[in-house]
Amino acid sequence: MDDGPAVMMSSDLGPGIPYAGSANPGAGGWDGRRLSQGMIADYKPFVMTDGEGIRCSLYVSGCPFRCDGCWNSSIWTFLAGQPYTRELEDRILSDLAHPAVQGLTLLGGEPMLNTPMLIPLARRVRAEFGAARDIWCWTGYTWEELARPGETPDKARLLSLVDVLVDGRYIKDLADSRLQFRGSSNQRVLDVTASRQAGRPVPWPRLDDLTRRIPEIYTKERLAGEGAA
Repeated sequence: MDDGPAVMMSSDLGPGIPYAGSANPGAGGWDGRRLSQGMIADYKPFVMTDGEGIRCSLYVSGCPFRCDGCWNSSIWTFLAGQPYTRELEDRILSDLAHPAVQGLTLLGGEPMLNTPMLIPLARRVRAEFGAARDIWCWTGYTWEELARPGETPDKARLLSLVDVLVDGRYIKDLADSRLQFRGSSNQRVLDVTASRQAGRPVPWPRLDDLTRRIPEIYTKERLAGEGAA
């Protein structure tokens, strides 16, 4: 018998949270300063899938949320991949200097639990590029969870260096391929500066989800082509 989506709604913790298909930590329950092992799963320069424009993407290792249906379950362990090094950091900064690159993307894995390496990296990006390069971050935490009393302060420090936050667990029952930059409809793309100023989550203003069904678009194009023939 199908009981429907395993989603429990709570306005205090953000859309869809707590979610029965993932772990749901209490405030401060996970501390990246202790959990992080300084490991990354991958670094991909000059990609166009991890945010707006051409980006350099750093995939960190370790994610205890363990969302049902996660695409990156192979890097749930904090020991996956290879060590993050100063040499890699230098390469990231060099790649970011390319005039075609818009910014840096942090994802994984869970960036908010890898703050020992990401805060220094983000600070260096700010020091060398200022506002000329933006920083995007994907996290399983919601904005509300990151802002709640008792959360570890390193998360707020990293968030203060981020321009755009994609927040929330991946919820398999809410998956939608028409969404831009996220996998399930509970997740949000947030303007961090505007959200901090407003004291509430503010959507990134350039979000452009696909509102029409793909088959409808293809069918109309095919029929138009047949009519022209």
